[in-house]
Amino acid sequence: MTLVRAPVPVVVMQHVEDAAHLRHVRSVLVRAPHVRLLQLGRIDERIAAHLDGIAVAGAYGAGLTQQALERPGAGAVFAATVGAIADRDADRLDKLLAITEAVPASRAGLLSAFGWVSAPELQGITRELLEAPHPWRREVGLAACAMHGVDPGLALDGALRAGSADAGEGDGDGDGSTALRARALRVAGQCGRRDLVEACLGALVDANERCRLAAASSALLLGNRAEAPDLLANMASDALIAPALRLSALRVVLKVVSPQQAQSLLAVVAEEPAFVRTLIQGIGIAGDPHYMPWLIAQMDVLRLARLAGEAFSFITGIDLAYLDLERKPPEDAEFGPNDDPADGDVALDEDESLPWPDPLKIGGWWKANAHRFVPGTRYFMGEPPSPSHCLGVLRTGFQRQRIAAAEYLSLLRPGMPLFNVAVPTWRQHRLFAQMSA
Repeated sequence: MTLVRAPVPVVVMQHVEDAAHLRHVRSVLVRAPHVRLLQLGRIDERIAAHLDGIAVAGAYGAGLTQQALERPGAGAVFAATVGAIADRDADRLDKLLAITEAVPASRAGLLSAFGWVSAPELQGITRELLEAPHPWRREVGLAACAMHGVDPGLALDGALRAGSADAGEGDGDGDGSTALRARALRVAGQCGRRDLVEACLGALVDANERCRLAAASSALLLGNRAEAPDLLANMASDALIAPALRLSALRVVLKVVSPQQAQSLLAVVAEEPAFVRTLIQGIGIAGDPHYMPWLIAQMDVLRLARLAGEAFSFITGIDLAYLDLERKPPEDAEFGPNDDPADGDVALDEDESLPWPDPLKIGGWWKANAHRFVPGTRYFMGEPPSPSHCLGVLRTGFQRQRIAAAEYLSLLRPGMPLFNVAVPTWRQHRLFAQMSA
């Protein structure tokens, strides 16, 4: 005899709220400077447990996820979408697609749900999305394929052509065809579609700067070392480009240009005092020991110290906390929100999870180890980038380091799909097994 118990409302509601909250936490951790694959796996297990709790509650659990959509944040949309896909409920999924199209801030939750579920659960669903007439739905289909390492095939070619044909309708970031075009350009590089390198190069003159950045980045991943680096370098040094896009361009191009070209590009960035953080991050990516004395000097500047320490680690590969090269946080260091109602600064501390480097200890370490590093050579985590070294960082590094390692792997082997360090950790472990085989 099977005993069937009614769902306990307070317990199921807790599952819904915690799944939504932990999805938000995870979205931060996948780009965090202090999180390794092991820590990411622990939060994945917690999210999976809460989603299981919702699923066990059946229709009642699904109903609570729908109620949470009255305020459609990314977390609420994530939990509801996972359930709709698992139940293969076309009406609920259609509603979620409509909500996220109308509320752009919630779209990340829907996309992360498509990345969370297993590939078999998406059979048929993704095909319908790729064939839909609406740009947003086609974009979701492309993103789902990329997150699962599946080539969208002719649907990707069609999205590139349709995006180009519709480009005249508007070039704002909110325009559906522009967003679809940018997504298609990114997916071409993520999936290693070398046959689309010419299409990416053709988009280097796109009127939309996000599309130009996506086209150049993908062309670079697909093996172009002429036009794409030039455009990325120009974007990185263009004061009229949005700061976030400039940094994105700099992060990619510094991985392929010569040390001399990197120095010239960083010199342009250095001319703008407001971009000193971008300069420090760029130095860490360029990996040239030539900058070490200046980098260590920035560790005496409170607002720059932790970022400079991270750049130092990117070049040398050392863990400052593990080697006891950190210091206690200064008492007067407070860069995030505080309890003072008169303080209007509510911006989060960008470097909150980074260790505080001790300039004296690090200076001593560098004096003892500088002979291992040749100025004018690119270093990444202690060694010149190589496939085997980057694979090692991908297995053991922190998330920001793993993101860079994944890009290096594709840049070193053009046409190799970009390893996604944000998908559920059990899928990442399967990818490692496939790569080892």
